[in-house]
Amino acid sequence: MTVAAYVLIQTEVGKAASVATAAAGIEGVVSAEDVTGPYDVIVRADAASVDELGRMVVSKIQLIEGITRTVTCPVVNL
Repeated sequence: MTVAAYVLIQTEVGKAASVATAAAGIEGVVSAEDVTGPYDVIVRADAASVDELGRMVVSKIQLIEGITRTVTCPVVNL
């Protein structure tokens, strides 16, 4: 069973496109889209566990140049 999540990303001005492109190249990222509104990029990611998801966000996604803030929203199946 995989853990899926949406990662909501705020970027520096003018960096959304480059952040989305960089995020799309990370293993486990299913999609990375530029959006409008309070967030600049939304990433859909899959991982084998919550711990693996956390490692992906902290050690890969958050290190992308131009990111100022992330919010990780795990998908729940009710």
